[in-house]
Amino acid sequence: MIIDHPPLVLANLGAMDWVVVALYGLALVGTGVWLSKRQGSGEDYFLAGRSMPAWAVAISVLATTLSAATFVGGPQQAYAGNLTYLSASIGTIAAAFVVAFVFLPAFYAERVTTVYELLERRCGPGAKQTASAMFMFGRVAASGARIYIAAHALSYVAFGSLDPWPLAASCALLAFVGVVYTVAGGIATVIWTDVVQMVVFLGAIAIAGAILLSRVLAQTGGLEPAIDALASSEKLTLLSASIDPTQTYTLWTALTGFAILNIAAYGADQDLAQRMLTCKSSRKAAASMIGSALVGLPITALFMGLGLLLFLYEPTSPGVYEGSNATVGPFLHFMTTGLPAGIGGVLVAGIFAAGLSSLDSALNAMSSAFVTDFYRKARPGREERHYLTIARLGVAGWGVVLGGFACFCVWYRQGSETTLLDFALAVMLYAYAGLAGVFLCVLTIRRGSNASAIAGLFTGLVLTVGMEFVHRQLEDGLPFAFPWRLVIASGLSFGVCALGRARTGDAQA
Repeated sequence: MIIDHPPLVLANLGAMDWVVVALYGLALVGTGVWLSKRQGSGEDYFLAGRSMPAWAVAISVLATTLSAATFVGGPQQAYAGNLTYLSASIGTIAAAFVVAFVFLPAFYAERVTTVYELLERRCGPGAKQTASAMFMFGRVAASGARIYIAAHALSYVAFGSLDPWPLAASCALLAFVGVVYTVAGGIATVIWTDVVQMVVFLGAIAIAGAILLSRVLAQTGGLEPAIDALASSEKLTLLSASIDPTQTYTLWTALTGFAILNIAAYGADQDLAQRMLTCKSSRKAAASMIGSALVGLPITALFMGLGLLLFLYEPTSPGVYEGSNATVGPFLHFMTTGLPAGIGGVLVAGIFAAGLSSLDSALNAMSSAFVTDFYRKARPGREERHYLTIARLGVAGWGVVLGGFACFCVWYRQGSETTLLDFALAVMLYAYAGLAGVFLCVLTIRRGSNASAIAGLFTGLVLTVGMEFVHRQLEDGLPFAFPWRLVIASGLSFGVCALGRARTGDAQA
């Protein structure tokens, strides 16, 4: 269905809805200001004195990994397809165990602030700085894409439009809000606000699900007819054993591509790994990560279930605005039409929570990598207060970069037929291919020199960019889905890194 002039959604959300959203925003800023008084050094700012409880870290990691891509894209994925996306969780759980028992013990043994310091000690300083730079490049792409996805909700709610300029303005506003509360309190703010945001996040889904379920049951005449309708539409397919390489979500991509993707996310991406490094010990960090991965499966299933309910409730959801390539997903349409007073505000706050929980951690992690891996080397011996100031300036600077990339996505994705969820996952490959290959090589077979690690990192990047370019040039694209591209690029990256020999002393550490 084409909408010529979408309604101004501000008029649909009542005063109570906006009170809920405003209180949520004030709570975030207040938390950041309060926690800023506890920051005395760069280590406090980036690692919270390694004193964070494992349960809070687990919730923070979960909030980041779910993100707005899951909140907005999860229901859309199930609405348009089926439940096979959940099979990717097999790879997530497998990756969590690999990182818990291979990566984290090494990080804690070396007492690193950023995970890339490990590469310096095993391979050399060039490997560390190249990996850190590649992380920052990849994190800009991944987190910028998530801001772009969250901006769909803000643009639809605030402007009643998903045309390019309102969408770009929403990207900029989300980046600004994320900087305001993150710049003050550091990683402690990130973790504790993520805990609050997860409560809002899940509360919004629970409320939406309960309302939708009651309406669907009234519409279909009961649970059994609803299940029959889903089954007849092949919406309940959970696992695909297809060997078709063009299929994204299968058992085989879960065990390979998605496992590698999550190993890179948990173990080689400072954004998530930094949270684990705030725990008191490797054991507590491992528990927080594995717990997060296990709990994430049923929560993701809730989002997918919401998409199935939306399919039963409104099989012909709004499609594309005329003059724009942005899609009004079924969930965005539902949450702004006919909900009780205050409920729409909770759902809007939930989507903002999903978007900001990815943004705040990315800002802190990129500032951490910049200060620890680059600035301290260039300006050694300064007072800790100086590094703390630079860290906060780094958060603000990266906020500008992330907001800019999110705005770029508005035009970059025009004409694309990929879902929001696939888009969010695919952009992570640029940096993850090289990072996954090199870290796995260094930590499993203990190979990799300074030169071979750098070459391995660039091998993964160049192959990924090259395959994406070819994929876009071909009329039908490459004959294999993006998880297989990650397998190819990270595998070759591993092999190139293995050509070098690790430092003798550190290789036995």
